Amino acid sequence: MKYSDFKLERYFAQYEFTAKYLLSSSDCESMSIAELLSFSKGSNEELQKVWLGYTESKGHPLLRERIAQTYQSMNQSNVLIHSGAQEAIFNFVHCFLNINDHIVVLKPAYQSLFSLAEDRGLKVDAWTFKETARGWDLDLNELKSLINPKTKAVVVNFPHNPTGFNPSLDMFKGLIEICREKNIYLFSDEVYRGLEYQSETLPAACDLYEKAISLGVLSKAHGLAGLRTGWIATQSEDVLNKMASFKDFTTICHSAPSEFLSVIGIEHQDKIIERNNKIITKNLTFASEFFQRHSDVFDWKPPIAGPIAFIGLKKENSDLFCKRMVEEPSIMILPSSVYDFGQKHIRIGFGRQNFIEILGHLDKFI
Repeated sequence: MKYSDFKLERYFAQYEFTAKYLLSSSDCESMSIAELLSFSKGSNEELQKVWLGYTESKGHPLLRERIAQTYQSMNQSNVLIHSGAQEAIFNFVHCFLNINDHIVVLKPAYQSLFSLAEDRGLKVDAWTFKETARGWDLDLNELKSLINPKTKAVVVNFPHNPTGFNPSLDMFKGLIEICREKNIYLFSDEVYRGLEYQSETLPAACDLYEKAISLGVLSKAHGLAGLRTGWIATQSEDVLNKMASFKDFTTICHSAPSEFLSVIGIEHQDKIIERNNKIITKNLTFASEFFQRHSDVFDWKPPIAGPIAFIGLKKENSDLFCKRMVEEPSIMILPSSVYDFGQKHIRIGFGRQNFIEILGHLDKFI
């Protein structure tokens, strides 16, 4: 099977390690192994004892238990560990969706949420964000109109990448009721959950709906991308069994040292996410002032959750703007074309400590 190039990842591969300044990172500030171990007394010695053999295919029971405790109604049997969120998306699409199925995907979206299904031959329709004078918005009636008898799943992502949108609780419950009424699955990408600053933290979809699959990862809100720990949580035994069996053909099992370190990350996630929310809040203050000051160049609509924003350009298409930025001041910014969303927007990330410094370089250039 031939897969489409992953436009965003190919863009990062080209510039991430050559540009001096990354202004489009989607994750939060990371840390060293020593910093992570410092959260748990005696963990440095325990790490030395970790056995480097195969691990349990479903994931270490303690890690699954700790992850389950972050939900309202899950236990370890409802959690399946993957190597990052990407593997979980890949496995769901390939073991649970059939060629004759139809899915509806919220767009713009992280490419694998829709392109893997398209490449397999599934029919995919877009539930598309609308840009208003106040920001980004969604219409549940539009979603209803896209669902047909062959629809097997709706795929969403909240807090949203790249717009920074987060629905109200009423809207989220309305989405779930549509899925329940139509008896279809809800695949809910929740990798930024916990990074809400102008909206409430929504309940996990898996806690509200028996046919929901919640996707989690340590890469984004926790800033622990190097651990490559992702998971799904769901009440559906059918989904869990099929994805567990399919995983035998991908990674089989996770890394033992990574699972040990991931337990620490989950056990101390309140402190880790609180730290990252403080970084985001500080950086957003500077971002708002900067983009409003340069309102002749940018159309700034403040995000309400997550560490990224989708910003309009008033004078130049996004491919040309981003090419100029990476070639002249050596600042990497993502164009909206990597999301198949035209040429009018750019994505920036403000979850890292050096954001204000990089914004200063962009300010001088502009």
